[in-house]
Amino acid sequence: MKKSIFTLSKMDCSAEEQLVSLKLSGLKEVKNLAFDLSERSVTIVHAGDITAVEDALQDLNLGAIHISSEYTDEREPIQPKDERRLLIYVLAINAFFFVLEMTTGILSNSMGLVADSLDMLADAFVYGLSLLVVGSTMLRKKRMARSSGYLQLLLAVVGLTEILRRFWGLSEVPVYSTMIAISFLALFGNVACLIILRKARSNDPHMRASQIFTSNDVIINTGVLVAGVLVFLTGSKIPDLIIGSIVFVIVVRGAFRILNLAK
Repeated sequence: MKKSIFTLSKMDCSAEEQLVSLKLSGLKEVKNLAFDLSERSVTIVHAGDITAVEDALQDLNLGAIHISSEYTDEREPIQPKDERRLLIYVLAINAFFFVLEMTTGILSNSMGLVADSLDMLADAFVYGLSLLVVGSTMLRKKRMARSSGYLQLLLAVVGLTEILRRFWGLSEVPVYSTMIAISFLALFGNVACLIILRKARSNDPHMRASQIFTSNDVIINTGVLVAGVLVFLTGSKIPDLIIGSIVFVIVVRGAFRILNLAK
């Protein structure tokens, strides 16, 4: 057995950890995974050559770089015994905030909230895939990844089209108070998800600040919040449309990463 360390410079949130876990779970060589989000790294216990593992990581386009490999006696299973329960918690949180942000985004005319709701949906797809493919066949995993990836991509393209329409046409200024309040709630929801998933991989109950604030989801929530403040200060719809565009692009990027699971 060998223990190999990879850095993944574009691994910004716990959902992307799950993508890595899903991708590597189909390799018979892989026996154990340990993530460090603050360092953007993964430690992999595996049998045989590292080539298959490295190729799988490169497929996800997360900037994987092989740092080191050494022999080890570790043979722990990939999935912690309580991970299914914790994945259900984070799936429920993301699904709840998807509905909340989509509803309030439409009612308040905020594309930032609508876009962030789709980012929540994207995370829910990943956590749902992680739950449903445990113990299932590789073919089933690939089919589900492909379906969820295409749906996510379709929703993001529709959102970007709507933003272009609003840039060049008439639309109301978003309700800034709703943007600020809901983005605050979503921020706490994402931090809660991160804490829950950290507990699955560590006996240490304390969280380093960097593990929270390097999360892509938290940065997105903060962006929507700032856009709400700028809408209030300027009386313009432009800050909301700009942050919405950025988030939709992030959702598109996530969709392609999910589709890479189906290769």
